[in-house]
Amino acid sequence: MPVDYSKWDALELSDDSDIEVHPNVDKRSFIRAKQNQIHQQRQERKLQIEQYRYERVVNNGLISRISGLLSALQSHADEAKTKNPAEVAFRAVMESAAGLDPKDDQPPPRPEALKAAVGGEELPSYTKMMATLLDQVNKALDERKVGEGERYEGMVGEIGEHLKKVEGLQKELEVKLAELEREEGRKITSEGIHTGFDSTHINKSSTPATGAGAGPKESGKVELLNPNYTPPEALPAPSEGREEDDDEEVTASPAAVRFANIKSSEYRESHAWLSSHPEILTEKETDGILVMAFDAQLENRSDYARNCVHQALLIQYCRALGRDGVALFFKRITTPGHKAQEVFYKDVQDTYMKIKNRSREINLQRAKDEAEGKVEGVEQIQLHAVDPGTVINIRIPPKDSDDLDVQVGRAIFESFTPEMQKALETGSLEEVNKVLGRMSVEDAEEVVGKLGESGCLSVEQEVIDATTEEGKQKIKQLEQEAREDHKEQENKGQEAKYADDPE
Repeated sequence: MPVDYSKWDALELSDDSDIEVHPNVDKRSFIRAKQNQIHQQRQERKLQIEQYRYERVVNNGLISRISGLLSALQSHADEAKTKNPAEVAFRAVMESAAGLDPKDDQPPPRPEALKAAVGGEELPSYTKMMATLLDQVNKALDERKVGEGERYEGMVGEIGEHLKKVEGLQKELEVKLAELEREEGRKITSEGIHTGFDSTHINKSSTPATGAGAGPKESGKVELLNPNYTPPEALPAPSEGREEDDDEEVTASPAAVRFANIKSSEYRESHAWLSSHPEILTEKETDGILVMAFDAQLENRSDYARNCVHQALLIQYCRALGRDGVALFFKRITTPGHKAQEVFYKDVQDTYMKIKNRSREINLQRAKDEAEGKVEGVEQIQLHAVDPGTVINIRIPPKDSDDLDVQVGRAIFESFTPEMQKALETGSLEEVNKVLGRMSVEDAEEVVGKLGESGCLSVEQEVIDATTEEGKQKIKQLEQEAREDHKEQENKGQEAKYADDPE
């Protein structure tokens, strides 16, 4: 029977013996550089695959919402010919939003590998994406100066164009993803190796055969050859990212601040303020008021924070409904029992709870930092041993000593504040660092200088007990660090040699 060796074509091998390099270039360093290049390209390809898979998931969620909105608008097209088109459009938007599960409103989080590699903030909710879409549609209709009679059809057409654009991006993404996955699977690498058959014995039936034709007793239990194997989970995967200026501070204008201070129950006053100040109907003002809500919640002013969230989302909804959005929104929100009330109030509650939970986490972290003596955003002086295998020991100069140097050290020790003396007497470097962390940089530097003069601090070799498991791990860590330092010095020597004589 012929043997098929074609499966080994995908195995990537390298023969180091036939590599020729310049005489001034170290051959092993050159080979390592080529290996690092291959590994880096492979890692970049994997990250790109994860990125595309994540974008595919988010785009699918966005496409389903745009399709639902488009279907709702098309189903009310005949009604828009006989009634107010703006009211019909508003009802269609609310119907498409009411049929969605609020739990699915937030896109899935980025995979951890993408967060570590590219960073970036989490994507906005699908509701905010749709609000931005409607904002763009209304702006495009205003620029084209579409009349009231044709505005409904124009809105349907613009949303259809956006849907085609997203679907086109999704098709391009699928092609790129398939190409990268094909390239990734083209070569066999060590990362693709996994345990195959992990069983060293076969369980035989415990029931003996009773006749010539009798076989083992069948059991309904299935025996797994590799019970520990778990298949890799499908990576969730983002749509087009937003371009934001992280350095720009988001603040609300004075008019928006005044609007945020209006009580959420005073719809008449809110309506009048928006009608006389349409310039605050922007996304920037919405974000600015939400920042106010966040700051208020950090100070445990819950009622004011909830009011700010209500007013911020009120601006967002009015802006998303187009030119007549203000009048249309207040007409529906003040109608008893209208479906728009349920949708809007639920959005307000969900947004407020997110701000409340995040504020609680921040306040807990601040309390923890304060207890540990950390000051947020302030430069600090801290003491740490620099060289591996060394520790900083604390010794208090004794009171009764005939040695002049010790007497000087004792005098310096007694000149420290009671708080620093107490920290030194504990013998803990962590306690000393806590006291230094509460000082200004100038004062801390002066104290550190006096600590050195007094002999209270000494850098010594760390004593490791190699008989314990912790000691063995520490020794392995130090040996690994030493090897890495040695390799780094070798590489620097080769680079210097090549720089001196590049020919």
